[in-house]
Amino acid sequence: MFNSIQKELNQLINRGFDRTLRLAVTGLSRSGKTAFITSLINQLLSINQSSRHHLPLFEAVRNGTIISVKRVPQQDLSVPRFDYEANLNALSQQPPQWCQSTRGVSETRLAIRFQRQSGLLRHVKERGTLYLDIVDYPGEWLLDLPLLHLDFEQWSLEQSQIHQGIRAELAQPWLDEVKKLDLSAVVNEDVLAKLANLYTAYLHQCKAQGMQFIQPGRFVLPGELEGAPALQFFPLIHLTPTQWKSLKKEAKPNSYFAVLNNRYDYYRNKMVKGFYENYFSTFDRQVILADCLTPLNHSRQAFLEMQTGLNQLFKNFHYGKRHFLNRLFSPRIDKLMFIATKADHITSDQMPNLVSLMRQLVQEGGRYVEFEGIETEYTAIAAIRATKQVIVNQNGKPIKAIQGVRSKDKRLITLYPGTVPSKLPSQTFWQQPPHLTENEGKTSSFDFDSFDPQPLEQGGTIPHLRMDAVLQFLLGDRFD
Repeated sequence: MFNSIQKELNQLINRGFDRTLRLAVTGLSRSGKTAFITSLINQLLSINQSSRHHLPLFEAVRNGTIISVKRVPQQDLSVPRFDYEANLNALSQQPPQWCQSTRGVSETRLAIRFQRQSGLLRHVKERGTLYLDIVDYPGEWLLDLPLLHLDFEQWSLEQSQIHQGIRAELAQPWLDEVKKLDLSAVVNEDVLAKLANLYTAYLHQCKAQGMQFIQPGRFVLPGELEGAPALQFFPLIHLTPTQWKSLKKEAKPNSYFAVLNNRYDYYRNKMVKGFYENYFSTFDRQVILADCLTPLNHSRQAFLEMQTGLNQLFKNFHYGKRHFLNRLFSPRIDKLMFIATKADHITSDQMPNLVSLMRQLVQEGGRYVEFEGIETEYTAIAAIRATKQVIVNQNGKPIKAIQGVRSKDKRLITLYPGTVPSKLPSQTFWQQPPHLTENEGKTSSFDFDSFDPQPLEQGGTIPHLRMDAVLQFLLGDRFD
């Protein structure tokens, strides 16, 4: 009891004097959260080395304000420690490997020692320490947060609205079985489990087709809940308003309809609410990562689902100006950065287009936070650089291209991946005449290949693209 009180008191003191910064690294599945956190830790820890030229845009490094950085024990000992060492080892292998995708929650804490330049405390204490807390978690779980505001009927209606195109085809085997079900009948657990498995298989198929608006997220990445009844439910997308009204009025507590309602409510109130309260209610600053490129390879439907998913992220975070009292008792996000990832997978002349596309994708949510007075920024980065920019000669003309080891066949290739649209593309984008790539005469309207990371020497600094700009925006003002 005393230790708990002491911990809360220490947190209040640290927050009151701005000694702690909790960073929310948010993004949909496969947007690069683990790679981003691994690189961020590596860039900061590398400040301890004699050469600091890897972060030229981070002013506190350039002017020598930051003295040293180290990892320290996190405050919540019940949460697994972010496996930075394993990620670094993967990058150091020959050939290098990408970090494993996140399958559960983990946390890390960095202590950043710095020389005070200004502020009241510089007269009392020349040096200070900023504690940076970062939480990693599966992107699949993030899109469950909107369920906090939806009851079972509302969620089912929302799912019915996206039941079109590729989704409608993939869902047919599951939906055919659901339509045979008498929802007012007494529940059979085996039948319910079978239907839930069919629904889960449908979600996995959607994910394989590039769809990103996957709910419930734990169905495709259940962790310790695999096989639990809490994950054995599904939406009723085929019911009419009249049928909903009738079932709500007449269905008995042991009916399929009632059990589906109850399991959804349990999932929302226990799984999702607990996840939110433990990790998402106390953040100070936020980055929203988006892989805008991969959906361009799939379909317009996949691209629009990414846009829907990104705009859902704004509904469950506290935004507002920071002052002493709300630092103490009601932390609010005062800086938000929108980041398009995998920027090394396009040529440098396409970077402005990628940033513009990111702005277009999140314009609804971006306007909201800007209205609240939140400082926002948009950029494109590669947290872990995989390619290099090269100039190739095509028909006597120099052309910008990228070069790297392609993941699917481990071949070193040089290609021009195509033009990134600067605005939200219409359906015609996926029907355009193809662009010619530089390698193998291959053609594609937008040829976005995946590449392996560049080799990393043991103890070396991870090569990146614009991580210094990210650090300057998120942390720069804390070392003034």
